[in-house]
Amino acid sequence: MSDTPSPPPAGNVPEFTVSELSSALRRTVEEAYALVRVRGEISGFKRHSSGHLYFSLKDSEAVLDAVCWRGQAARLGIAPEDGMEVVASGRLTTYPGRSKYQMVIERLELAGQGALLKLLEDRKRKLAAEGLFDSARKKPLPYLPGVIGVVTSPTGAVIRDILHRLADRFPRRVLLWPVAVQGEGAAEQVAAAIRGFNALPAGGAVPRPDLLIVARGGGSIEDLWAFNEEIVVRAAAASAIPLISAVGHETDTTLIDFAADLRAPTPTAAAEKAVPVRAELVAQMAATGARLAGAAIRAVTDRKTRVEALARALPNPRAVIEDCTRRLDDRTERLRLALPNLLHRREADLHRLAARLKHPRELLADKRHALDRCAASLDHALKTALHAETARLAQARLRLDQAGQRLAPAMSRLLAERARQIDGFGALLESYSYKKVLERGYAVVRDATGQPVISAEAARPGMEVTVEFTDGSVAARVEGHAAPPAQGKKAAKPKSDGRQGSLL
Repeated sequence: MSDTPSPPPAGNVPEFTVSELSSALRRTVEEAYALVRVRGEISGFKRHSSGHLYFSLKDSEAVLDAVCWRGQAARLGIAPEDGMEVVASGRLTTYPGRSKYQMVIERLELAGQGALLKLLEDRKRKLAAEGLFDSARKKPLPYLPGVIGVVTSPTGAVIRDILHRLADRFPRRVLLWPVAVQGEGAAEQVAAAIRGFNALPAGGAVPRPDLLIVARGGGSIEDLWAFNEEIVVRAAAASAIPLISAVGHETDTTLIDFAADLRAPTPTAAAEKAVPVRAELVAQMAATGARLAGAAIRAVTDRKTRVEALARALPNPRAVIEDCTRRLDDRTERLRLALPNLLHRREADLHRLAARLKHPRELLADKRHALDRCAASLDHALKTALHAETARLAQARLRLDQAGQRLAPAMSRLLAERARQIDGFGALLESYSYKKVLERGYAVVRDATGQPVISAEAARPGMEVTVEFTDGSVAARVEGHAAPPAQGKKAAKPKSDGRQGSLL
């Protein structure tokens, strides 16, 4: 009998390969869930460099992987973000490579108005942090714009209301840039219209507007959502042309209202804020003209009255000239007499001062006496100083002679003392010389470079050395090392022949 076990009998359960089973599961899942709508929170959102979107939908108990291919991602109505609660429409499929299932998303919607408001508030905080809503960025509106650009739907009632209100108040030239105000692509069209108006050259074939109005009628938050998109808000904030936002009714608020230079509660109110009332301006101009004419008449009358009053107050010119002539004659006579009188006064002053002065001979005699006194004092001081200096020099000469007498023997003693010290140092230095050691029978071994060999390890066999004795040097070669003394035994002292002393 053979020892090989027989295979188990085949049952009725079919046998699959892994690929066959994975394909069967994929067909089953895709047929059963060809179209599903799933509500959940976006988590782990990632936009791949290829344009595909990868994220997960989760609730409190489960997680579902999801993918949105690049072509479909470009047509989504919203931009997915982490934490956003959405309703996703699509189909389920499997990924055999990792035994996973996932949802292929074809449409994405926000789950309820609460999520929209949360998204709106988060986006508002983000853009406000970037400074897009700062009041310092707001530009003043022109008082009377020549051309007004309107960004709105060409078929709605908004454009008719704006044109009607402008015609009533102050007719102006209006350029309409037709756009979709809701639905897919509306935000991109509105942003492109704002940028397009700003790109128009000044003085070109199409006039560049002096003021922009972005308008839309009322509606739900979903209908007005295009004006909450980031692309529209950034375009409004970057507009070099002053911009009025007139989106929705008075109670509606969108993010473009914060970025615009002025918010109008309705499109009609935007037209009212854009231009003044022409009739009021005409009446104001007429009133101002009348006031100006009356003021000119009153000013002329007042100036005439003042000139007449001043003319009455002026004196008779002939009388003025006669008074001036009399004063001139009087000044001439006084001037003619003033010079002789001045000379007499100065002559009297000179005589008085001359009487107070001393005669030059007296002054010279006084100076001569003073000079004699100074000369006597100087002669006495000179004699006294000369006598003192002579005595000081005699004392100095005596001290110098005494110092010279002491210097000769002191120098001899100092030289003898220095000679004894030098001899002592020479003897001490000679005693430290290794030449003295060589005289006692020792020798110095040097290598080929002239350096001393101070240990047996440094003397290698075959090494050329020079042995220096007290009377000369001889060349030698190292043949080998002597055997070290046995361990534990002291090396025997070599017997001394009495000719060589001990260094110790």
